[in-house]
Amino acid sequence: MSTSRIPPVTAVPDDDDAPTLLVKIFGKDRPGITAGLCDTLAAYGVHIVDIEQVVTRGRIVLCVLVTAPKADGAEGDLRATVHSWAESMRLQAEIISGRGDNRPRGTGRSHVTVLGNPLTAESTAAIASRITGTGGNIDRIFRLAKYPVTAVEFEVSGAETEPLRTALAIEAADIGVDVAVVSSGLQRRAQRLVVMDVDSTLIQDEVIELFAAHAGCEAEVAEVTARAMRGELDFEQSLHARVALLAGIDESVVEKVRAEVRLTPGARTLIRTLKRLGYQVGVVSGGFTQVTDDLKERLGLDFASANTLEVVDGKLTGRVVGEVVDRAGKARLLRRFAAEAGVPLVQTVAIGDGANDLDMLNAAGLGVAFNAKPVVREAAHTAVNVPFLDTVLYLLGVTREEVEAADAHVD
Repeated sequence: MSTSRIPPVTAVPDDDDAPTLLVKIFGKDRPGITAGLCDTLAAYGVHIVDIEQVVTRGRIVLCVLVTAPKADGAEGDLRATVHSWAESMRLQAEIISGRGDNRPRGTGRSHVTVLGNPLTAESTAAIASRITGTGGNIDRIFRLAKYPVTAVEFEVSGAETEPLRTALAIEAADIGVDVAVVSSGLQRRAQRLVVMDVDSTLIQDEVIELFAAHAGCEAEVAEVTARAMRGELDFEQSLHARVALLAGIDESVVEKVRAEVRLTPGARTLIRTLKRLGYQVGVVSGGFTQVTDDLKERLGLDFASANTLEVVDGKLTGRVVGEVVDRAGKARLLRRFAAEAGVPLVQTVAIGDGANDLDMLNAAGLGVAFNAKPVVREAAHTAVNVPFLDTVLYLLGVTREEVEAADAHVD
């Protein structure tokens, strides 16, 4: 760029009614387009008010909003010069006259993340229509990921987050996609503690069932679980009843169960990426410390808490020791972890799938129902119903490209 043509820097007048020009360039992308256009505009002493560029499959759309040149006849000359430059670059140009900056965005701002596998035009149209129906305006759309699911984010203004979330949850259920709605603002970027449930969230298994298989009492444990699901037993009663069935089995079973635990797809990616971002990560479980302590060490977690199976003379006694981690206990542990981490509760994320996670999900700044039962999906702030735990990253605005770039970096 030739700096000799650039006039001395002066303050841009704050005049919403001042004449402006929107310069749009589109065509095949190549290096130097943005520099070339700005260099062309520089000859007319204009100021850049706004600029945005998008490249999709090798095609560029570059929009530059500039103050109109002040000299008589300069606008016509600018238009001719820009069109001539664009033609020389085999691009198309459009210049639109107007006044002032972009219109202010409406109050009530949200990020709407849509996950589809695949994401169809029909479902996208339905989501966009429902946003409009709530009074919202879509200010920007961009892709977060193309696999293992397609994830796109809509920046929406003009509609309050809660009504928007309710409306889109109904639409998402009807069309079979996942839609997560979170408030815009610094709070979204500042969530610095993530706490997860373990069974059927961080891992694919139910740990009590793994122990029961070694004790030969799968059917009995399943019956107690069914009674709890019917409301005949609360969590603590069902826990004690199921653990009692494990009495007498050898402590060596613990190592076998640890080896059988299967992490949920995307679990390692989620934790690794969160740690790189400076987040602290913990787990709370109605399962057992004999497994969660191992997970904490293997995955580099900051916090872990669960129930502890009592062992005497190398045998499980059929009892748990210490305070029981139940529904209320998970919420208490979230608060304790947040206090120890020095993170305000509003800057926490909780992830879970069961009814005993509800207090924790509601206490967190963002509660995510992961492949959860309907009652949990309805009560949580947002829901993800694909089998990949790292899709939670998209709710935080992290793109798949950023994850892969970080993984490719060699320290």
